[in-house]
Amino acid sequence: MTEFGEAVDALRRAQLVAAPTETLVGLLADVTNPEAVARVVRAKGRAQGKPIGVIIPEFAALVSVAEPVSDRVEALARAFWPGPLGLILRARAGLPDALLAAGKIAVRVPGPSPALDLVRAFGGALTSTSANLAGGASVRRTRELDPRIAAACQVIVPGEAGSGQPSTLLDVSSWPPRCVRDGAVARARWEPWLSRSG
Repeated sequence: MTEFGEAVDALRRAQLVAAPTETLVGLLADVTNPEAVARVVRAKGRAQGKPIGVIIPEFAALVSVAEPVSDRVEALARAFWPGPLGLILRARAGLPDALLAAGKIAVRVPGPSPALDLVRAFGGALTSTSANLAGGASVRRTRELDPRIAAACQVIVPGEAGSGQPSTLLDVSSWPPRCVRDGAVARARWEPWLSRSG
């Protein structure tokens, strides 16, 4: 089995995989499996109540993790996905609590990267939190992973991430959207789009 195949198999068995995204190295796990999500929380030493971002293979998969969205939100997503713009939406019922904050979930389709290839091969939503200890520095190269993070991963897909910046986060659970985190998609890109779209 290839390394890529081993990574997909590990994800199906609720194990953790570290892989480059178009922004940073991410810690990937099956969001529908509570034990897999719990492993992410334990590996990072993440505080309770701090949500975990999610990646999906395509826009059509959004219904698996979020409530139905408005036409405006769909247009925004289609304009910037695949890419490093995370949208905070009302979460679908039944997801592990560790993914959520106030009933909301952050979702995106990642840009070209090993993480995009993996989420498409897996066929469902995966966690995409940065692969570092809580409070520690994010990394762009898998060889820079903290040994404790590396030890928690069943598979590490080697390589280098893209921009080195985190994804931009917009809360679109109400309109107009609110920027929660500046990041790889600059305001100069998304603010004019919002102005044009009304």
